[in-house]
Amino acid sequence: MSAAIVAYGAVSALGEGPSAASAGEIGARARVAIVRDEELVGAGFARPFVARVKDLGRLDAVDERDRADVILARALAACARALDAELPEWRSRRVGLVLGTSSGAMRSAERAFDGHAAGAKLVHAHDPPTYFAPVQNVLREARDLPASFDPSVLVLAACASSTIAIGLGARYLAADACDIVLAGGFDAVSVFVAAGFETLRATSAEIPPRPFRVGRDGMALGEGAAVLAMMREGEAPRARAYVAGFAATTDAVHLTAPDRTGGGLARAGVAALRESGGSVEDVALVSAHATATPFHDPAEARASGSIVGAECASRVAVHPYKAQIGHTLGAAGALELLVCVDALERGLLPAAAGEGAIDPDARVRLLDVASAASAGVALKLSSAFGGANAALVVTREPPPRKTRAPWGRPSYVSRAVHVAVESPDLADRLGVAPDRLARADALTRLALDAVQRLFEANGGITRGDRAGVVVAQAYATLETNLLFRARIRERGVRMAEPRRFPYTSPNAVAGECSLAFGLTGPSFAVGSGTHAALEALAVASLLVTSGDVEHVVVVATDEVGAFVAALDPDARQGAVATLVSASPRNASARIASVALGALRCRGVEGALCAASRLVGHRALLPLAAATFPTSLDARARSGLACAHITLEALGDAVDRA
Repeated sequence: MSAAIVAYGAVSALGEGPSAASAGEIGARARVAIVRDEELVGAGFARPFVARVKDLGRLDAVDERDRADVILARALAACARALDAELPEWRSRRVGLVLGTSSGAMRSAERAFDGHAAGAKLVHAHDPPTYFAPVQNVLREARDLPASFDPSVLVLAACASSTIAIGLGARYLAADACDIVLAGGFDAVSVFVAAGFETLRATSAEIPPRPFRVGRDGMALGEGAAVLAMMREGEAPRARAYVAGFAATTDAVHLTAPDRTGGGLARAGVAALRESGGSVEDVALVSAHATATPFHDPAEARASGSIVGAECASRVAVHPYKAQIGHTLGAAGALELLVCVDALERGLLPAAAGEGAIDPDARVRLLDVASAASAGVALKLSSAFGGANAALVVTREPPPRKTRAPWGRPSYVSRAVHVAVESPDLADRLGVAPDRLARADALTRLALDAVQRLFEANGGITRGDRAGVVVAQAYATLETNLLFRARIRERGVRMAEPRRFPYTSPNAVAGECSLAFGLTGPSFAVGSGTHAALEALAVASLLVTSGDVEHVVVVATDEVGAFVAALDPDARQGAVATLVSASPRNASARIASVALGALRCRGVEGALCAASRLVGHRALLPLAAATFPTSLDARARSGLACAHITLEALGDAVDRA
């Protein structure tokens, strides 16, 4: 069943509403919002080009709030207003919330890191320094949103975050977990993130960037947010377009570099198109990830060619929206999908920014000006650190009705393994060089140790496309981020550490697990609060019951140093891994029910989760106990997000073969 896009709210450097994600005007060239940025100039960047959301006030504070908070709040409020016009009683329905971000409240975190280094006292965990803070801050302050959301998920999949969030939102609708889902993503530009991309030599020395063209040298960062309101096909009062297919895969080739063949991204695109029931001949537009880097563009061109075929590739228009609004990271997929919706609605194909000859090794069809076309199907492609790929198919008309099988099947969970201290022989057990393992952060090493022990305890786990990994981190990569920021503070942005930067992404753990164990199904991290371990377990169950994969490795991992300990004295270091499968083989219980809630304010606390118990990776410790539990509960430190999972123990009569 497809998901109907009913309304949306969007903010980008090109404006708000329709102008934020416009396919342009017929006969016109692409509008570009990337400019030389004074903050980056002042910080000493060699390539200080950014596309900023306008009218947010001072860069370092907007009414004492993080820019990410304000950008997300604008998009959510606009989506709510648009939904009011279509369905005034929508707040009385069951509403879900699935958002994605790459850097969360990184600007606030920068200030917190610097203050911590100077000896300042840190604020409580639900305030600025965390990845989940913008969502919880916006929900706490909003007056035009429902009192609660269920399900509520924050995807931390780097640059593929909002594409995966929209796909998961569509899955929740199909599973009848909610009636309406608000899905999308957000991010703001920070010196921290800009320094990371510049030190990886991924940013352009000129504007606009020139994806797929000879001589391209990288991207420019941007900021923005987009939130789509979706309903099940047939239940929506009016549909602007339909999300008809979704798939996610992992390259399992390299932590930051793409698979040069484009194979992983192609698998995602083919699977999404297959689910939509359409054919390659229907695709008129491909919204490309298009980072304009030397290696990624050829890989994506090969992937696009593999998806639509050589004959169709010559007529399918490719649109690189990042060359216009910058790489908006966690918001990119959602904003770029909305350009597809606009193109399908208005009957045109958008122009591509940039000039120059097309690279023969990255040959795609780029349009100099927007042209009229009766396009009915568009394909959105995304890639990310960790080798993650995601694809969405969007259609103007309802897609062909077909039964997606399997659907609604049960999911089972195995006994978990717990690692409190990294094993000294981990490199030998993984079969990797010790120096390579040493480059990873503690989050990653603990997770790899836990998953290795899980594989040793559960032999015969399927690998490859039918197995994925979902990672949970209560406080994500804050300890690694602290070190990366310290280097910038002490030596300047041009001396940022290229080896450390990839591990500042919460998705790095998922990527390393995929690499180490050959898991090429969906892989990403989640973390909407300190209950993230149960959030990951619940999302893994969704992927299994929806038929996306046969197995999902769930690993919750936490690194606790001086910074996290100051935020949360109850935080503990360690990792727990378990396996969610479609088969009861090697399982200990069936996942009977799941609630993943977010409360808009503390006044309605308890509506979804009455108890606050073990948080972080410790929320999965009962799964490693001798006596298997019947339920699991956890809540974020702010009290605004929580999870409850009911388990049904498997008796001896159950055939686990």
